[in-house]
Amino acid sequence: MPTRLLAEQGHDITVFYANSNIAPRAEYDKRLVELQRYAADRGFGVIEGAYDPAVWEKKVAPIGEAIKDFSPALGSKHVGDDTAPSPQSVAELLDDDRRRERCRACYRMRLEEAAKAAVEGSYDALSTTLAVSPYQFTDVIHEELERAAAQAGIDAHFEDWRPYYDEATRISRELGMYRQNYCGCRFSIAEGEATRAFIKQQRKAAKEAKAAERAAEEATRAERAAEKQAYADERAKRRAILKQIRQTAD
Repeated sequence: MPTRLLAEQGHDITVFYANSNIAPRAEYDKRLVELQRYAADRGFGVIEGAYDPAVWEKKVAPIGEAIKDFSPALGSKHVGDDTAPSPQSVAELLDDDRRRERCRACYRMRLEEAAKAAVEGSYDALSTTLAVSPYQFTDVIHEELERAAAQAGIDAHFEDWRPYYDEATRISRELGMYRQNYCGCRFSIAEGEATRAFIKQQRKAAKEAKAAERAAEEATRAERAAEKQAYADERAKRRAILKQIRQTAD
């Protein structure tokens, strides 16, 4: 979706694939092949950055390891705290300051790599497709894009594409594109599983609540019908008694 919108704005696009965060390697390759296929169909180029998980493990993973025990998505101490309210949304489940800092470090590493490649390639500006996902920290992405671009001496082009997320999802499904079910890093694999379990739980609870509501409505209707029938039976009984009295009087 971002590439289409940028093209409609008149920009010439080249995608820089900087994803040393993605694990395992097979997942990295699968996403790259899908991107290259889509780019070839749409007529824009793709440059692959170095895939170096060791660098990501050095710069980002220590933050993830330090916060893992506190992540709500991973069954943390927060969730086990009886005084803490249960999360009501996926955003509430995952949007905590500790995870924010882990993702910031990941954004920073990859955007710095992209900014460097953009300068070396004599591009005019740097943008990011990260801003299309409602599951990312969009404000942090904006900050890190501006920071990386300023540091490299290139213009930053930021747009919040989240309003187009549903449309992008629909289009990708219509095109038969591979859709990953987690962000990319090894921590997000567990978070993705937790998110899907949470959504399933919420849907089940909503379905059960709806069924209970229907059952209550049906019970109310049955009760009213029974009351109406009892009233009709009582009136019929009275009419029958009056009729019998009249017949006896005659």
